Amino acid sequence: MRTLRRPRRARGHGWSAAAVLALLAAPLALLTPTTASADAADVTVVYSEGARWDTGYSGQFTIDNGSSAPLTDWTIEFTLPEGASVGSLWNATMERSGDTYTLTPPSWGASVPAGGQYGIGFNGVFSGGETQPVSCTLNGAPCAGGPSEDDTEPPSVPTGVTEAGVTGNAVTLNWTGSEDNVGVAGYEVLLGGEVARSVVGDTTSATVGGLDPDTEYTFTVRAYDAAGNRSEPSAPVTVRTAEGDDGGGPGPGGDRRVGYFTQWGIYDRGYLVQDIDTSGTAAKLTHINYAFANINTNGQCFQANQLGQGDAWADYGRSFRADESVDGVADTWDQDLRGNFNQLRKLKEEHPHLRVNLSIGGWTWSKNISDAVRTQESRERMVSSCIDMFLRGNLPVFDGAGGPGSAYGVFDGIDLDWEWPGSEGHPDNTFRPEDKENYTALVAEFREQMDALEAETGRTFELTSFMPADPEKVDAGFEVAEIMPDFDFVTVQGYDFHGGWEDTANHQSNLTLVEGDPGPRAFSAEIAIEAWIDRGADPEDLVLGVPFYGRGWTGVPAGPNGDGLFQQATGPAPGPYEDGIDDWKNLKDLQGYTLHRDDAAGTAWLYDGSTFWTYDDEVSMRQKVEWAQDRGLGGIMAWSLDGDDAQGSLMTAVDGALDGS
Repeated sequence: MRTLRRPRRARGHGWSAAAVLALLAAPLALLTPTTASADAADVTVVYSEGARWDTGYSGQFTIDNGSSAPLTDWTIEFTLPEGASVGSLWNATMERSGDTYTLTPPSWGASVPAGGQYGIGFNGVFSGGETQPVSCTLNGAPCAGGPSEDDTEPPSVPTGVTEAGVTGNAVTLNWTGSEDNVGVAGYEVLLGGEVARSVVGDTTSATVGGLDPDTEYTFTVRAYDAAGNRSEPSAPVTVRTAEGDDGGGPGPGGDRRVGYFTQWGIYDRGYLVQDIDTSGTAAKLTHINYAFANINTNGQCFQANQLGQGDAWADYGRSFRADESVDGVADTWDQDLRGNFNQLRKLKEEHPHLRVNLSIGGWTWSKNISDAVRTQESRERMVSSCIDMFLRGNLPVFDGAGGPGSAYGVFDGIDLDWEWPGSEGHPDNTFRPEDKENYTALVAEFREQMDALEAETGRTFELTSFMPADPEKVDAGFEVAEIMPDFDFVTVQGYDFHGGWEDTANHQSNLTLVEGDPGPRAFSAEIAIEAWIDRGADPEDLVLGVPFYGRGWTGVPAGPNGDGLFQQATGPAPGPYEDGIDDWKNLKDLQGYTLHRDDAAGTAWLYDGSTFWTYDDEVSMRQKVEWAQDRGLGGIMAWSLDGDDAQGSLMTAVDGALDGS
C-alpha cells in the first residue's frame, strides 16, 4: 500500500495521514480479496486495553491468523461488563444489542492473510469497575481458537520488572518475558489490582500515564495467553513520579495552545509577529513554534543563507518600521538583533507566559537529518550546534548592575520536525531503516545536553516534536515508549488526510471515519491519536494538530446529496499560493458557496456546484477541541497562525472551547 505525500506549503509540514489499517500494521494482502478460507482452529482473537482517562479507555481486538490460508470473512461477538460500553470504533462495522457487540468487516473489506494480524480499535466509556469483555467468540467459536478447556495452563510469572523512565504523570516499565505451553498473547500492568495498561504479543515494556506528580505507585505485571489464562502477578515495583508535570507546560489534564509561526509568512501573506499580538492570539497561546531551522550538509544547525537555504534576513536581519513592530518602536540600523527573532523577543516581554520553541526541519528541510544522526559523534555535533546557536546564543543579557536586562532569551526549547525517520517524506529527503533507533538516540542526546544547559543556566528548556499521523510511519520511525519520557509533549498531525493530489473531493481533517469515504485510504484523527496511545504515549503528552487553512478541488459534480462530497474532480481548486490550498481567512468570505457540515466527524466544507473546499471554521474547531478534551489530550496545535483572520477568530474558538466557555 503506497502512502501518498504532499507538501502543505514550501518548507511546511508534509502530508501525513492516519492509516485505516490496524494499529498493528498488516501486510498489503490485507486489502486483497481472497477465495480461500482459514482453518478456524488456528485463528485467535486477543483483546488488549490501552490508556485510561477519567471515564474513558481505549481497547483493541487483534485477529491473529495462524493458519495457512487467508481469513476472508469474520464475525466477532463480545459482551462487556455492566457499566462499560463502546463509544467509537474503527476498522470494523459494529452492531449493538444491550451489552453485546457484533463486529464484522468494514465496507472496504478486511481479509486477514495467512500468518497475518488485523486490529480493531475502539474508545470506550466506563463508570468504574471492570472493562474486560466477559465473553468473546470469532465466527461462533471461542476467541481463544477452540474450547477453553483445551488450554488451562497459565503462562509463567513475568520477572525483572523495573522502572525504565518516569515523568510527572507517567511511568515506563520493562520486564523479562514469560513462557507458556501454547504461547504468550500479551501482558497486563496492574495498579491497585486493576489493569492500568496492556500490551499484545512479545512486547515487554509499557507506559502507564494519567498519574499524579511526586506520588508513589506500586505496579505488578502478569502474562496472559489466547485462552484467557493469566499468570500470577509479578513481584511489585514501587516508583515515585517526578515533581511537577516535568514538561514545562500547563500541567496534567493540559490545555496547551501551540501555534506555528512561519518564517516566510512575512512575505506574500504579510503576517508579522505583531499580528499575533494585535489579533489577541498571543494572550491565548502557551507556545509558539518558529518554523524552521535547517541542517546543513555538515550535519549542523544553521540559519544563515548558505547554499540558498535559510532566510537570515527574515530571522534576524530585516528592520521593521514602528507600525510593524510589536512595541511600536522601529528597528535601527545598528542594533544587534532585528527581524522575526527580535519581534518574538518583544512579544515575550509583553506576554511573559509565552514559550517560544525553534522548530528544526519541516517538509523540505529534513533533507540532511538522516545523515546527521548516523553516529554518536555526528549526533553530538548536530545537537551541540543547535543548542549553541538557538538556546545558548539566546540566553538573557544582563545590565551593568548585574541584573536582568531588557533583552530576554528568544527561544525556550527545541521542536524536532524530522519528516520522516525511516520512511519517505519530501522527494529530496534521505531516509534509512536505521533512522528509527537513531531518532531515539537523537532525542536522548538533545535531552542530555539540554539538561546540562539547564543546570548551567538555571533556565528550563523544552523538547517537543511534530509527529506523523500515519501508523505505518510511526512504526517505521519511532520507538514510542522509549522516546516519550524525554519529550515535554509532542504534536500529532490531524490534517492533510486528503487534498488536491487526489482526484476526489474529501475531508482533510475529519475526527472519525466517515461512511462512504472512497479512499484511496480512509483516515481520521481518531486513528492517528490511537496509534500513538497504543504504542505507549500518554494522552496528556499528545497535542492534536488542527489546520487554519483548507484544501480544495474544482470540476466537482453535485453527487446524490448535492454537496460534492466524495465526488470525482477535474483537478485542484485555484489558490493564491498554490493550487488546491488557501487560508481560512480567505475561504470564510467566499461568495456563492453553501456551507455543509458533518458534526459527528467535526468537519465543514463549502460547495458552489463546481468547487469544493474542505476547511475548519469556528464551529468545527470547537468540535475538535471538545473531542480532544474528551480523550484527555494535552491541548491543541494550529498550523499555522497566518491562516487566521485579523481578529484571531479560530484561535478564539480554540481558547473558548478549552476554557469551556
